Amino acid sequence: MSAIAIIGGTGVYDPNMFETMTESSLMTPYGEIHYVCGTYEGKTVYFLARHGRDHSIPPHKINYRANIWGLKKLGVKYIVSTTAVGSLDQNFGPGHFVLTDQFLDFTKNRVNTFYEGGDRPVAHVDVTEPYSPELRGIVESVAKSLGLTVHNGGTYVCTEGPRFESPAEIRMYAMLGGQTVGMTNVPEVTLANEAEMAYMTISMVTNYAAGISESALTHGEVVDMMKEMAEQLQALVKEVIKGIDVNADYPAHHRMSEYGGFQL
Repeated sequence: MSAIAIIGGTGVYDPNMFETMTESSLMTPYGEIHYVCGTYEGKTVYFLARHGRDHSIPPHKINYRANIWGLKKLGVKYIVSTTAVGSLDQNFGPGHFVLTDQFLDFTKNRVNTFYEGGDRPVAHVDVTEPYSPELRGIVESVAKSLGLTVHNGGTYVCTEGPRFESPAEIRMYAMLGGQTVGMTNVPEVTLANEAEMAYMTISMVTNYAAGISESALTHGEVVDMMKEMAEQLQALVKEVIKGIDVNADYPAHHRMSEYGGFQL
C-alpha cells in the first residue's frame, strides 16, 4: 500500500493528530531527514517538519532534495504540503485557505532538480499542472464540508527569503499574476513532480503582503494566525487523509515516463 506524506510549514508541527506514531530518520544521497510515521484510518502517513522540529532551518537552507528523495524512498505517492502565505489578492483574506495551482519562481540559490547529468540524464519535467488537480479536488470538497473559506486555485510567488518582500516587489508580483507569496514551495513542488509523486499545497493566508497590509510585517503575526488556524487545519488534514485513495493512479505518477521514470 502506498503512503501519504504531510509536509508541515510554519506553525504546523503537531503529528499527534495521528494514531500509532514513531519517530525515525533516513539517510539519503543528499543528507539525512527526520520524520514521524503514523497511521490514521488504516493508512500509513509520514509527517515531515519542513523547518525542523524546532523551526531552526530557514527557507533558503531547507534540504528540499533530501526531503523529497527520502519520502519517495519511504513509499510516499501523495504529498499534502502546508504553507503560510501573505496575500496579494484582496479576495484572499487572512484566515482563508488557498489551494495553489500555479507558481512564480523568484528563488536564487536553490538546487531545483534531481537531473544534473552524470548518473541521471538531463531531463525537463513538465509543470503544466504542478499541483495535483485530483488532490486539490479532494481538499476543496473536504474544506467546504467543514465550512472553511477555500479558494481552489491561486498563483504562489516563491521568494528566496528569509527577509520579507518589499512593497515594490509585491506590486511587481501582483502585476505578473501572483496572488500569494511565501518562501518554501519551490523547489519542493518541482522536485516532487520529478519524483513522480502527486503533490498539492494548502496555503494558509496569515496576512496581507507588504504595501497591502496597513502595518509592518512580523514573523510573530504569521505564527499567531497559524495558531488560530491550527485546529481548522488539523481537522482538514484528517478528513483529507480519509478521502485519499492510496491505490489511485494519477498523471503525476508518470511525469517522467519520457525519461524511463524516476529511479531512486
